Amino acid sequence: MKIRSAREIAEWFVAWGDELDAEVSPLKLQKLLYYSQGEHIAATGRKLFSDKILAWQHGPVTPGVYSDTKSYGRNPIDPDEFVSDEFNWDDYSDVSDELVTVWRKYGIYSAWALREKTHSESPWLDAWAQGQNIEITDAALKDFFLVH
Repeated sequence: MKIRSAREIAEWFVAWGDELDAEVSPLKLQKLLYYSQGEHIAATGRKLFSDKILAWQHGPVTPGVYSDTKSYGRNPIDPDEFVSDEFNWDDYSDVSDELVTVWRKYGIYSAWALREKTHSESPWLDAWAQGQNIEITDAALKDFFLVH
């Protein structure tokens, strides 16, 4: 399985939300990325995407995807603008079941509920205690998601 970029996984979540007529805001997308990375590392011992996740004020963030979506503010991300023309569901066949599981487990919650949830979990709490923009390590994700 190839390691993708956070942007590629983000495009999958936005496209999936579009298929279900469910809106995905930048804040919600960040939390879905965090949960998908954590669940994947716990299950496989490997990263789902290569980007770092940092502890920011409103929870875990992948800075590149934040940059790509911040113009939406609290509004839903427009799939027609965000998802590349080259996007193909078949390119995700190795992880689609896993991403659907993450969506079903966490996508049902509002962006703010997910933010609050991450604020009660050790990967963000421990990194945030050290200061803003500290990386949430793969080891911290694995330790937490193996038991949660």
